[in-house]
Amino acid sequence: MTILITGGRGKIARAVTAGLISAGRDVRIASRSPEDLPGSVGWDFDDPSSLAAALDGVTQVFLYAEPSTAGLFAAAADAAGVRQVVLLSSMSAQAGNDEAASDPHAQTEALVGSGPYATTYLQPGAFMSNAIYWSHSIRATGQVRLPYLDAEEAPIHEQDIADVAVRVLLDGPGGEHDGRGYPLTGPESMTRRAQLAQLAEITGATFEAVDLTADEARVEMSAMGRPAQIEALLAYWASRVGSPHPIEPAVEKLTGHSGRTFRTWLADHPGVFA
Repeated sequence: MTILITGGRGKIARAVTAGLISAGRDVRIASRSPEDLPGSVGWDFDDPSSLAAALDGVTQVFLYAEPSTAGLFAAAADAAGVRQVVLLSSMSAQAGNDEAASDPHAQTEALVGSGPYATTYLQPGAFMSNAIYWSHSIRATGQVRLPYLDAEEAPIHEQDIADVAVRVLLDGPGGEHDGRGYPLTGPESMTRRAQLAQLAEITGATFEAVDLTADEARVEMSAMGRPAQIEALLAYWASRVGSPHPIEPAVEKLTGHSGRTFRTWLADHPGVFA
């Protein structure tokens, strides 16, 4: 029984791979650039023959995907006899979200979930690793420029996402995880202003936190995504000002340990702000 890990160079995929190997499972790593990842197999979403080769003999998949290619994956996984898919999705895909119908993660969930295999959806919110982008800004400008610095979020450590994925894959199909979506958060609600304060305290980085207006943010974020996605993000952040983020129980329930804090993430990445 072989488990395929896609997006093999990603932080979460690497942590999932390590966890499964530690548990004695046979793992195959797939990457769009296998030449840069020794031991991996090629994975081209647009090439059905590439998908078929990577999925040959595979029973379970940890999947990074997007709506434009999710249908091709579902067909290839069906043909290969895959029994379980654990999809890395997003909290934005939840049915209760007003924007979910047009959200690319929700579209991906629908397409991947159309196959005959068991599917589990991991739905993290904000990532602690977003702070890596702040480090680039600090080095370049001495500033971190964000809208709604007082918006509350409960960012999650990438290792906690990986730990949940490993638990679901080790449990396998045919149980409580089939068809489930697991919203994932860190253990505490924090404003981004508070995250930046912890960052400065723990790393010694010096910078100015600039609270952008919504209009300023639209201009600075214009290259990051479609206008509708940017507007959805701004509306969401605005709604979270003064509203603590709910803490989801899935990390502790499925892994048996509490979620890692942002302080822990900063300690785990000492070179990011050096």
